[in-house]
Formats: sequence, C-alpha cells, structure tokens
Amino acid sequence: MTVIGVAVGVGFAVGLFLVFFDLDRSRRRSAEAELAVQATADVSGHVYVPAAPPRAVGIRERLNRVMQPAAERISTRGAKRGKPSLADQLAKADIKLRPSEFLMIQVGCVVAGALIGWIRFGIGPQFLLMAVAAYFAPGRYVKYRQGKRLRTFNNQLGDTLVLLANALKTGYSFPQALDVVAKKGSAPISTEFARVVREMNLGTSADDALAKLVTRVESADMDLVVSAVAINQSIGGNLAEILENISSTIRDRVRIKGEIRTLTAQARASGYIITALPILLAVFMYFVTPTYFKPMLSNPVGWIMLGVGAGLIGLGQTIIRKIVAIKV
Repeated sequence: MTVIGVAVGVGFAVGLFLVFFDLDRSRRRSAEAELAVQATADVSGHVYVPAAPPRAVGIRERLNRVMQPAAERISTRGAKRGKPSLADQLAKADIKLRPSEFLMIQVGCVVAGALIGWIRFGIGPQFLLMAVAAYFAPGRYVKYRQGKRLRTFNNQLGDTLVLLANALKTGYSFPQALDVVAKKGSAPISTEFARVVREMNLGTSADDALAKLVTRVESADMDLVVSAVAINQSIGGNLAEILENISSTIRDRVRIKGEIRTLTAQARASGYIITALPILLAVFMYFVTPTYFKPMLSNPVGWIMLGVGAGLIGLGQTIIRKIVAIKV
C-alpha cells in the first residue's frame, strides 16, 4: 500500500504541474500576441494587425467541454422540479465558478476520497462511504457560503436603506437612488443592486427587477422592502420616510439577533462540540487503528450500540438547536 500511495502522490503532483504549466504557457502566448500587435506600427502611425494565431486550448477548457453537457442536464432537471439551477446556487454563494467547473471539483473530490479509502482500507464499504462523503462536501461548502452571504446582506440592509432614503431626499429619482447605492455600497449588497440597475437599463420595470433580487437573495427583510416600494408606487406617499422606518425596524432586528447570538454562543458551541467529538473520535480511531474499532463493526451488539449512540446524539443536537433558535 505504501508503494501505491507514493505512486498516486507522484501522479497527482505531475498532473498539477502539467495543469499549471499549460495555463502559464497559454498566458505567455496571449501576452506575446499583444506585444506583437503593438509593435507592428510604421512611421505613418498605421498599425498592421496580423492574423490572430489559433487560440491554444488548455486543459481547463478541455475538461470544461467534457463536463458542460452534464452541467446543462443537471440545470434542466432542477428547473423542471422548480429548484434553482446550479449556476444560481453558485451566484448566491458568490463563488466565481461555472457549473461545469464545479462539477469537475466534485468529481475530483470523489476521486480523491475514493483513492484515500482504497489506499487505507482497500475495496469495501469504507471506500464507497469516503467517496460519497467527498461528493457532498463541495455542496455543503456552497450552502455555508450562501448562509454567510445572506447574513452579510441582511446586516448591510439597514444602512443601505438610509443611503437610499437620503438620495431620494436630495431629489434623485428612484432608479438614480438605486444607482447611488450600487456605486457607494459595499459587497454583496452593492453587487445585487448593480444588477438591478442593469436590468432596469435594459427595460425591466423596477418592480420586476426588485422581485428578481428577492428571488436571488431570499431575504425576508428585502422582501419587506420590495413590498413597501411596490405599494408606494401604486398608491403614492413619502417613500424616503417609509424606507427610514423600515431601516429602523431592520436595525433593531439585527441588533436583537446579535445579542441573542452572543447570549446563546456558549450553548451552541457546547452543542457542536458534544455532537462532533464522539463522531470525529470514532472516525479517527477507525482510520488510524482499524483493529481497535473492529469489534464495534463485526458484532451485532456493536451495531446496536452505534445506532443507539447516533440516535441519542442526533436527539441531543436537535433539542439544543430548538432551545437556542429564538425567532425575532
């Protein structure tokens, strides 16, 4: 197994070297082509543009072409079920990857997990379990990034509404006020409002552009803002004053949520530690010394004990989450 592990490691190292070497060579060719165009100018100032050399296709582009049909099928299948496409999920997480590239990462994780399981345990259930766990790992990371981005968006929304209200008070129209927010705000809220402004410039109404924003972000606070704007445009009123009142409400809610998170931080940390510690310890012991943990898997009593332990751990984690989940 040691020889196989060394061979696999050398193979991965050679593969990574070839990938980076190919990317570097493509960039150098592009830079040389640009320099050649700049240098071909005669005395009269006319620039002769030579014929563009054939663009070198890198390893990344070749793999992207292979995975593109699979990414399109997954997106089409998700759209039929009413679920957001893979591209939308990556956009919500602010991950600058194409769906095909994300699928390549998933395939790479599956191969890496399967290789580790095969080198350590050989062909068996462990091999399959590690491959499946590695497949779901990138998806969990995307969910984590989505939650983090949503929290940042909600925390910025109160100050953004104040900026929007001040722009309206100075005489800007509503589209111009949105453009001010897009230019002077901070990411991710400035990015989303800039997209709203672009859609409005292309002919989309303000209500439709803001509705698409709520669909992308899935923020309850933003939904409240969009509803207030839609009602104001229908029946009229002082929009700046309405936005200031909503901003005050959102700021109070964010402040209370922060206080609750501070007060429940110890309980949440205890719940995570109590839940993760036995699982990580069991996985570590089984990975390092399989013979030590083997009686738990070779005896029916061991399976029953593992099942009861997993059920009690899950029940405890659920109770802790219910206790600390205080809605505001």
